[in-house]
Amino acid sequence: MNKVLLIDDDIELTTLLQEYLTEEGYDVATDTDGRAAIAAAAGNAVDIIVLDIMMPRMNGIEVLQRIRKLSQVPVLMLTARGDDVDRISGLNLGADDYVPKPCSPGELAARLRAILRRASQPSVNASTDTLRAGHLAMHPSSRTAEWRGKPLDLTGTEFSLLEVLARNAGQLVSKQDISRRAFGKPLTPFDRRIDVHISSVRQKLGLRDDGQPWIQSVRGQGYQLLLD
Repeated sequence: MNKVLLIDDDIELTTLLQEYLTEEGYDVATDTDGRAAIAAAAGNAVDIIVLDIMMPRMNGIEVLQRIRKLSQVPVLMLTARGDDVDRISGLNLGADDYVPKPCSPGELAARLRAILRRASQPSVNASTDTLRAGHLAMHPSSRTAEWRGKPLDLTGTEFSLLEVLARNAGQLVSKQDISRRAFGKPLTPFDRRIDVHISSVRQKLGLRDDGQPWIQSVRGQGYQLLLD
C-alpha cells in the first residue's frame, strides 16, 4: 500500500481527496503545514507527497525547495488553474507533475499512479542491464544514473525522460514520443512540462566543450542527446 501525504489548508478538499484515495487503496495522511512534508521527506516516511502551492506560513514552492535538499521523493503540486508561473517554478525545482485546482479526485489518483509507476519500476521493455550512452550510464532496475562516472541526482520524472533520450542517443526524439514513452500519456497543446524537465536535466549534465548543452533541441520537433 503506497503512503501518500496530502498537504493543503483546504480542509474540505483534503477530506474529499483522502476518502477517495483511501478507497483506491492508498494509505493517506493529511496536514495543513508544509513542515510536515519536509519532515516526512527527511525520514523517508512516505512514497509520494501531494503539495498545495498556496498555503500560509510556508508556501509550496519553499517547501519543495527544502524537500529537494533532503530527498527525491516524488512530489505532485496542486496549482491555481492557469498559473503558469507557479507550475514552471515547481517543475524547475524538481516537482514530478502538477494538477490545477479545482481538481477531480479521479484525475489526482491517475496522476499519482503514473508517478509512482515511473518512480518504482523499470520502463516497459527496458533491460535491467546498464544503459550506456556516451558519458551517461543508467541502471533502469535501480533507477540510478552516473554522468562522467559520478552519481547523477535525478527525480523519477527526469530519469524517465533521460532514459528515453539515452535509448535513442544521437537521434531526434519528438516531444510526442517522449511524452508517451516517458510519461505514458500523449502531449497536450501548450504543455511545457517536457521543456521544463529538459532544462533541469541540462543543468545537471553541464555544457559541452563548445559551450552547447548535451541535450540539443530542434524547434517544434523534439530533443536529441549527443554522444560526444
